[in-house]
Amino acid sequence: MKKIILIFISLLNINVFASTSTIVMDTNSHRILYENNAYERKLIASTTKIMTFVIAYEYAKDFLDLEIEAGEEILKMYGTSIYISLYEKMTLRDLLYGLMLRSGNDASVVIANFVGGSEEGFVKLMNKKAIFLGMNNTTFNNPHGLDENTRNYSTAYDMALLSSYASTIPMYREVTKTKYYNVQTDIKTYSWINRNKLIFTYPYLETGKTGYTPSAGKTYVSTAKKNDLELTIVTLNDNNHYETHRSLYENMFSKYQKTLLISKEEFNKKYPNMVLTKDIYYPLKDNEMDYIEVKLVINSSVDNKLVVSLKNKEILSERVYFKDKSKSIKKSNGLFEKIKNFFQKIL
Repeated sequence: MKKIILIFISLLNINVFASTSTIVMDTNSHRILYENNAYERKLIASTTKIMTFVIAYEYAKDFLDLEIEAGEEILKMYGTSIYISLYEKMTLRDLLYGLMLRSGNDASVVIANFVGGSEEGFVKLMNKKAIFLGMNNTTFNNPHGLDENTRNYSTAYDMALLSSYASTIPMYREVTKTKYYNVQTDIKTYSWINRNKLIFTYPYLETGKTGYTPSAGKTYVSTAKKNDLELTIVTLNDNNHYETHRSLYENMFSKYQKTLLISKEEFNKKYPNMVLTKDIYYPLKDNEMDYIEVKLVINSSVDNKLVVSLKNKEILSERVYFKDKSKSIKKSNGLFEKIKNFFQKIL
């Protein structure tokens, strides 16, 4: 009898015994604040559409208001849809809203064919971008996340990298934070409500995309911001995904704060012959600043950096430059000592 039950579950393609993968990452520094099975490859369902959005925006942002005709590619789509009709015309902008707010599988293939020339061409762009972002354990085979014929695999860690990157796109933030959206096409009117329920109940939420298939379980990728600290959370195969994200955000916001490690203004003012191009921040707990160490590493007139360590473990580095590139390492030795003394004082 037990064997029959297991066979029945297998036929249903339900991933009931799979573990949950979870990660909390700072979107700016990519510091991992919490993780559980974060590097385990899993099906990602409709969180795939985050990459679909990124590719569509980056390759076709100059055509957002161009009307695109839905072709026969929509006829093979099922699951969550915007229910666009064959040969109906909708702008790319509206398709992107339908993609993210309603998780439109039909919208995804219309977008893919327009931007990539075909779904296969679009998928190549998705995988190319994944490599660029360091998503080394990710493979895309379609732009929607359905997994009965082709499957998309990733990890919580990789999806957190994608979420952090997508959050740098203002339109991604605008679209995913929208609660209601109306569309008028050449033949129909649509009124959409964001399927991401947490956007209605958690005031610090910035972005979010849900997903579900029987094989993948419930997947969810979101970002939230409080007191200038922005975090992204990814859960794969978590049936209680909304509560998991809310509780993890509150827990991490109570423990960590965005901390200024090095001010570019103070650095550049004190050492006018050198340039630090940006302020350096990092999420820290209250007692961790005591264990921060900053070192200046000078290799040449152009390849120099500040290396920041926490408890003797390097956590980040940032390039610094000599204004006069003709300066040699030898001529910079005195300056190096001054900078080292400077950081010893401020830290």
